[in-house]
Amino acid sequence: MTDVTSSIIVYGAEWCAFCHVAMKYFDDKGVKYEYRDVDSSQDWLKESVDKSGQTGIPVIDLDGDIIVGFDRPKIDSSLKAHKLIEA
Repeated sequence: MTDVTSSIIVYGAEWCAFCHVAMKYFDDKGVKYEYRDVDSSQDWLKESVDKSGQTGIPVIDLDGDIIVGFDRPKIDSSLKAHKLIEA
């Protein structure tokens, strides 16, 4: 799912299992996001590293909250804080 007006960006790669888990989690919750494949764009890779300070993926930019990896408690907390899901 891709939504260019979304405030959520998932930086990942096609080979990354946790990237797919994160995107499925958003899909299941009905939360829109933009997927950026860091293998297809050096600019997106640089953005991901600049935001997170490291090279691991997924990197999730949830309206300015940077979450590294599929950290469900942090994702849920941020979604609730930004009123994207019910508290």
